[in-house]
Amino acid sequence: MSVGVLLMTHESMGAALVSAARHVLGRLPLPIEVQEVAANADPDQMLRAAAANARDLDHGDGVLVLSDLYGATPCNIAQRLPDLGVRMHCVSGLNLPMLLRVLNYPEQSLDELAQTAASGGRGGIVVDNP
Repeated sequence: MSVGVLLMTHESMGAALVSAARHVLGRLPLPIEVQEVAANADPDQMLRAAAANARDLDHGDGVLVLSDLYGATPCNIAQRLPDLGVRMHCVSGLNLPMLLRVLNYPEQSLDELAQTAASGGRGGIVVDNP
């Protein structure tokens, strides 16, 4: 078994990140789904869809939800999933280094993978020295 990964993002971002991850890694070692939230989307409808996606992804080890922006609608929807019985962690600030790091540790537990995601996201931000 493995942790499922659900990307909850604003329009077009999630699909682009998964495409980039496939380009870098080829095969994705964890089950992954993308739910993009349009600007005019009904949050309650998106919550029901996210819960269905999460249940499909959860094969017993839980779901790691990666959202693009803390406090924005996709993240707010994700944070309501436990109320619907979804076993998950949500990590916000999604970037490509975060996603790649998660996908490189498919054997980790949900708790470990959430920490790996946060570490990978932070570690992928580098300011060069001119």
